Amino acid sequence: MERFYLLVGHVSELELLVPLGVKLVQLRIKDAPEAEIRRQITRARDFCAVHKAQLVVNDYWQAALDLRCDFVHLGQEDMDTADFAALRRAGVRFGLSTHDETELERALSLDPAYVALGPVYPTLLKKMKWGPQGLDRVSDWKKAVGQTPLVAIGGLTPERVPGVLAAGADSVAVVTDIQHAEDPEARTREWIKVCAT
Repeated sequence: MERFYLLVGHVSELELLVPLGVKLVQLRIKDAPEAEIRRQITRARDFCAVHKAQLVVNDYWQAALDLRCDFVHLGQEDMDTADFAALRRAGVRFGLSTHDETELERALSLDPAYVALGPVYPTLLKKMKWGPQGLDRVSDWKKAVGQTPLVAIGGLTPERVPGVLAAGADSVAVVTDIQHAEDPEARTREWIKVCAT
């Protein structure tokens, strides 16, 4: 699994940053009409194909199926309504969010392509009922998931990458550090470089 996992909120961000060398990117659209969601997913799918990057569609598994995307990410609430049999039949891989042992057990029972753990550090992105998980939890999760790739998310910066990888994460997912950067392109290059070492 790619070490650097970029999350963007709009296809325009994806089109700006993927050409810099991003190989794994999640399109995480919030609060948009169905037609706009499908337009962005279609654009992202085609753009990623040209740049040989893996697109992961957040939440909208039905749109991903309809638009022939091959990877989705689902949170715990999305898992309640997702048709995993249909995703498997279509060859769509899925990553799943987890925050506690019960959620991890549920996620592993579905044989995901990866399991995400977060927030590792305090995060500004959204209010969460879980506090920072910390590096010890990353190590515990990696022992529990075995061969399943583990994605760390939440409050990550390039400076924190070596510690997170050393704790057992296979991949580091980034949202805020790049979205809030003065120069998102330069920051993305920095992330790519630190994840390659």
